[in-house]
Formats: sequence, structure tokens, C-alpha cells
Amino acid sequence: MNDKIDWIEKRRALRTDSEKLLATVISPEMQTKPTEILLHELAVHKIELEMQIEELRSAHIAMEEARDRYVDFFDFAPIGYASIGREGLISEINLAAATMLGADRGELVGRRFSLFVSPDGRDRWHRLFMAIMNQAGSESRAVVLDLMHTQASSFRVFADCRRREPKDAPPELRLTLIDIRRIREAEAEMTDTPADPGPSGK
Repeated sequence: MNDKIDWIEKRRALRTDSEKLLATVISPEMQTKPTEILLHELAVHKIELEMQIEELRSAHIAMEEARDRYVDFFDFAPIGYASIGREGLISEINLAAATMLGADRGELVGRRFSLFVSPDGRDRWHRLFMAIMNQAGSESRAVVLDLMHTQASSFRVFADCRRREPKDAPPELRLTLIDIRRIREAEAEMTDTPADPGPSGK
């Protein structure tokens, strides 16, 4: 995936393929005449361009398919995903996480994530955030957080936190959020017993 394409070698290969293809339609006698030599060069160049266009078209289709897979995986995942920059601001968030917080994604991007952490848990969240962001490596940390919905109600989540270092960009925190209420509801359905709301109805 990370190997750089040798464009010079690729162009040589395209030219070789073009000349082979052209040789099937032009006789050796025509190739020895000056005018025909120029026409030959132009024809080879035309075929090279057509091959390059076809390769670009195929690459574009592959990129669109990869983008669609990313959208399906990130946006429509059943659990929450969010990226938080070094300043503590939300840079990306999927539909599930936005629904948990009760706001539109456009309203959440650029806002400080700690504002959605319950007041009594913000110090603990801040210490965890700084510890992860100041330590290189991709080892994840798990924590249970009480988050605040925009309608002032609170709920408890299991959060998996992982530091990510994008190429040529500052490190960021990737959050995976699982609403514990949904786990309790699923457990209750399996046992046919009412779900325990937990402390403070969480």
C-alpha cells in the first residue's frame, strides 16, 4: 500500500504495450518511411494516453468504492465514533455518537468534547485525555464515562480511547462509544427481566 509508483518505469511499460498493439495494425514497410514514422509516434502516443485514461478511470472507481465503504462503516455504524484533536475539540463524529449527544453532527464538530462529560467526571476525563495525548503509541485505554445529552439528561457509556498519529498532522484521539443502556436492554431481553436503570437512572 505504501510503495511509491515508479512513473518512469510505468510509462516505459505503457509505451512498450502501445507499440506492440500498434505493430499489429501497421506493416513493417510503412514503419520505415519518414512520414509514417511520425504517424507511428503520434499513434503510439494516442494509445498511451488512452491507456492512462483507462487506468485513471479504474483508479477513480476504486476510490469511490473505498469512500462508500468508509461512509457505511463510519457514519452508519451502530456504535459511536469520534475524533478529538489535541485541543480537545471534536473534529469528526458519526451519526450514532451525534444521536447519543442529541445534536446534529454539524453542530458538534469544533465543540469541546469535555462539555458533554458530566461535571463530576470532567477532571478525570481531562487527566485521561492529557495522559493519552502526551504519550506516543497506539495502546488503547478503556473508561466508563457519564455523558450529557443536549436536553440535560445524562447517560453512561463505555469509551475506548486510542491515540492516533496521522501522517503530517498533529496526533488525535479516536473514541469508540458504546451506550451501556443498550447493553442492559439487550441483557434484559435475553433474560425477560426489566432492565436495571443503574444509579441515577443511567
